[in-house]
Amino acid sequence: MQLSRLSAALFRLNSLNVSGASLRLASIPSRLVSTKSLPLKSLCSVIILTTSHSAWALVDDVDAQTTPNVVLDTIVVTSSADASADGLPSAYEGGQVATGSRVGLLGNQDIMDTPFSTTSYTNEYITNQQAHSVGDLLKKDSTVRVARGFGNFQEAYFMRGFVTTSDDTMFNGLYGILPRQYIATELFERIEVQRGASAMLNGAAPSGGNAGGTINLLPKRADNEPLRQLALGYGQGDQSKVAVDVSDRFGSDDAIGVRFNAAYQDGDSAIDDESSTLGLAALGLDYRGDQYRLSADLGWQDNKLSETRPSVTLAGVSHVPKAPDGSKNWAQPWSYSNEEDVFGTIRGEYDFNDSITGYGAYGIRHGDEDNSLANLTVSDADGTGSTYRFDNVREDKVQSAELGLRGQWQTGKIDHNWVLAADLYDQEEKGAYAFDFGNQLATNLYRPTDYDNAWSDTAFFGGNFDNPKRTSETQLQSFALADTFSLFDDKLKTTVGVRHQNIKTTSYDYNTQAKTADYDESALTPSVGIVYQPTMDWSVYGNYIESLAKGAAAPLVDNSGNAITNAGQNLDPYVSKQTELGVKYDNGVIGSSFAIFHTDEPRAYIDDNNTFTATGENRHQGAELTVFGSPSENMRLNAGVTYLSAKQKDTGDSALDGNSVIGLPTLQSNVNLEYDLAAVEGLTLTGDIIHTGARYADAANTLKVDGYTTLDLGARYRTMLAGQDVTLKGMVTNVTGEDYWQSVGGLPGYGYLNAGEPTALKVSATFDF
Repeated sequence: MQLSRLSAALFRLNSLNVSGASLRLASIPSRLVSTKSLPLKSLCSVIILTTSHSAWALVDDVDAQTTPNVVLDTIVVTSSADASADGLPSAYEGGQVATGSRVGLLGNQDIMDTPFSTTSYTNEYITNQQAHSVGDLLKKDSTVRVARGFGNFQEAYFMRGFVTTSDDTMFNGLYGILPRQYIATELFERIEVQRGASAMLNGAAPSGGNAGGTINLLPKRADNEPLRQLALGYGQGDQSKVAVDVSDRFGSDDAIGVRFNAAYQDGDSAIDDESSTLGLAALGLDYRGDQYRLSADLGWQDNKLSETRPSVTLAGVSHVPKAPDGSKNWAQPWSYSNEEDVFGTIRGEYDFNDSITGYGAYGIRHGDEDNSLANLTVSDADGTGSTYRFDNVREDKVQSAELGLRGQWQTGKIDHNWVLAADLYDQEEKGAYAFDFGNQLATNLYRPTDYDNAWSDTAFFGGNFDNPKRTSETQLQSFALADTFSLFDDKLKTTVGVRHQNIKTTSYDYNTQAKTADYDESALTPSVGIVYQPTMDWSVYGNYIESLAKGAAAPLVDNSGNAITNAGQNLDPYVSKQTELGVKYDNGVIGSSFAIFHTDEPRAYIDDNNTFTATGENRHQGAELTVFGSPSENMRLNAGVTYLSAKQKDTGDSALDGNSVIGLPTLQSNVNLEYDLAAVEGLTLTGDIIHTGARYADAANTLKVDGYTTLDLGARYRTMLAGQDVTLKGMVTNVTGEDYWQSVGGLPGYGYLNAGEPTALKVSATFDF
């Protein structure tokens, strides 16, 4: 499209006199304009008025008409978390999701231009949902289900049936920089979900997950307009919260940006005897010049949990115990979990010329954890069970970096966008632990018994709690090359790439510091993706891509105590292979994505020769449908449904072959709806319906956990108080009071249960000064 055509279209639309028609304000998707005639970074703020016809059709309609010359207003480019010249992709109609997101080393891409399934949730949506953690927000995504780590309170996410832990969440494209267990949403501008395997795009995840998807969180930046915001919140159980968010720009052309936000939360929750304290602060700086851009972040989060309700492990039961009342707690009164992290990053981008840009980033985190835990094991469906004390401390020091070049070139009529990247991840972990497994304390799920926290004579210890020693080191190094070449005026785009990844880990004895295991293996992970856009509203895509994880180590003995022939040997890296086909629709008002996928994940077992071998697989197949946007001027929709078939294959045990993988429902769906009430200006009603089907808590599929459906209702009201903008929000979770098991598992091969949330009220007030 030529700039003159766009100008003509804007003039004509501005002059339209449509009787009885409702005019809508919508953004022009970036793909409507050829970058050959108008740079994308000069189009960020262009808006048009459109009737029910698409913007593309209206522009074509004015092509042959004579129109006066129109001078467009100067367009101000917004700052970007990744220090790019184009800034963040704009928000989609309705403001809940963005029109694009970061796709690993390929950078920011429009939804319709990428051969992968992605969603980027905006800060507006995060705050309107009153989401306190990343998990609070992602439970509203129909392709994600939130679980819990093994033995602790870490958030974990089922994506396409695979577990992605918060360890493997990315911060502005870097692994390992964020707090390891709980991540508060006040720190972020956007939460990006990239579904499916991603080794070529992002490199191997530190903990070996991400076969089903990757979560990338973007820090806040100073916008073009100053921000002065104060938020007060209150939750059922006497949980109070205060948060501030301020920003401004300085210097010539407002080139320097500063954004600071902080929050403090303290009090009891809606669950009996459970309480938490959260403190956080983040400073984001950026500089945007004509030839180079810089940004930096410094963050701190201190999360303290007291008497948090633990998970439930099943042992020897014939059927799954009934889910307890959502407000009940079986935690021991002395149990707690504390986590404090300090982290920072710096990122830069430099344009060598109009065709080549260099970029680099470096991040570091120091984390401290201190826990005293007592998880519950239930041995009878009447709730009878036992618990024992387990304490541990952990220190993490993580460094993460990336360096790359990206550019454009042309061969004949083929346009190329290429990127060359190198990534480095280094982690040192220190720790100590204490088990009192021999001192089993009798209790009950429904009628818990409290005990003191004294250690028994049977307790055993590893390491020094006052001075924990090194327990493991992880180093990930990779080099990647990718090229996206375009044909037929960008209607057909093909992305090919490959990454060479080295995985090196070393484990040490907690006391002697002697090496107990060493792993050093490499692998190549290729990828190809194709997108075809027959019209501006539709695109069809497909991809083949892999994920990569460290291979398992052979155990010393089998379940019968017989020696393993290759005891201690490390298997080659596990490569999960994914194929995906999909179709996307976007008319500027409503967007939708449908994908079908197939992923084979390797597994290992002890064969007939008592050798531990990488044989067999878990096969995950499914379909995902998401819908988002604004169906009418006063309504916003974010909904979807996922069908999943995840089966165990070639397990070495015929009784398990063909069974469902632990913790995964066949069907899950979400509907989030917002409606602006015309009778009361500024009032918006909100509702969420979340459905999760039945799951199994064991590999034999004898322990079936019922599915559940929950309803959340809320409202927000925008008004003026003393001349200041104020937004009041309220939400009631689990309105119907359903008692349910929210998640099953969260660590592959384990089927522990996590109880669902009770009915609870949370309210907040946000003041803009």
